[in-house]
Amino acid sequence: MNKMSNIVQIISDNLLDIVRQDFNNHNSLFLFIKNGLISKLAQKIVINPEKPIIIGVCGESASGKTTLAQRALNACLSDETRDLYTLITLDDYYYDTSEQLKQAGSYEALFETGFSFDAPDAFNLDLVREHINRLSYGQKIYSPAYDFVTCASVPNIKPKSPARVILIEGLFGLNEKLKDILDVAIYVHTPYNVIKDRWYKRAASRGKTGHAADMQFDNVNKQAEKYIRPAQNNADIVVSGLISSEYIEFMAEQVIGSIKKSVNYIRQTEKCTKSPSQEQYVAQLQ
Repeated sequence: MNKMSNIVQIISDNLLDIVRQDFNNHNSLFLFIKNGLISKLAQKIVINPEKPIIIGVCGESASGKTTLAQRALNACLSDETRDLYTLITLDDYYYDTSEQLKQAGSYEALFETGFSFDAPDAFNLDLVREHINRLSYGQKIYSPAYDFVTCASVPNIKPKSPARVILIEGLFGLNEKLKDILDVAIYVHTPYNVIKDRWYKRAASRGKTGHAADMQFDNVNKQAEKYIRPAQNNADIVVSGLISSEYIEFMAEQVIGSIKKSVNYIRQTEKCTKSPSQEQYVAQLQ
């Protein structure tokens, strides 16, 4: 086994240890991990340590995918390394429908026209793909911002910088327009009754109550059955949407710490004119 293969194996073993510890918990974060995924990820880290890892996260509305992404972001922000993590939130990429809302006069009337916030054509996924590609090539981008009360979209408002990990989070994070550029596809699984309770609370905070909320949730459920739930079958990882925010952040810190340690050591060894022994590689990474 050559040195690079040995490093790949060590990284894989370290990540697998983290996963096994999680599986041993009564309430584990990871519900499913595709065979060979961790080894494939380790190979990319070793072979192309400067290339970003692109992760897509999807799940039903109110499943907990945003919490997962934000807690992972918190774990990254607690790290002293700069440019470690960039989050692309698909909710920022809704098309502007403020005029349609004004013309309809109410959310109920807008929904009666057949409009849905939970269908792929409500999002500018082509722009999302363009932004991800630009970030991958080291270019800074500015994502739009969307107002859920007025349905207005403001372009080029949120700065996003290139990073080692680029995470795409939203209903269609695993959509066909994005799937082929992902290194890891994650699906957040949450029981229907939990989703319904969370959804109504969030809808009220966005000004949607009563019949308008009922109409939209009915549509949310139908669209999830059509577009979102099938994505679980193609995910590389399935995680639970019931896990506490604190535990998500803890697990993110474990994974990030393991990957960062490996990448940093690879970079250090590449700068050395004299290659260290295999035993030194093992000692540093384990």
